[in-house]
Amino acid sequence: MRLVADGATPTSRLVLVQDLETDDGYAFELASPLFLAAGDRVAFEDGGFVVVQASGVRLSPAGDWSTRCGPGSLRRR
Repeated sequence: MRLVADGATPTSRLVLVQDLETDDGYAFELASPLFLAAGDRVAFEDGGFVVVQASGVRLSPAGDWSTRCGPGSLRRR
């Protein structure tokens, strides 16, 4: 599923997230899988990943950035 990480667009349904790829070839790999509920909004802020729940609670799940260089390959940024 494609998520819009602009901090304003809510998710339309329950989603299990393990990593998030950006359009420019980077990926944010979460330290542990995370469920996003319908209505949660996501964004990349200050070098990290932020979830704003529908209730207004802000979460900053732990994770690391990496670069996707080709099929099946992974490099740390």
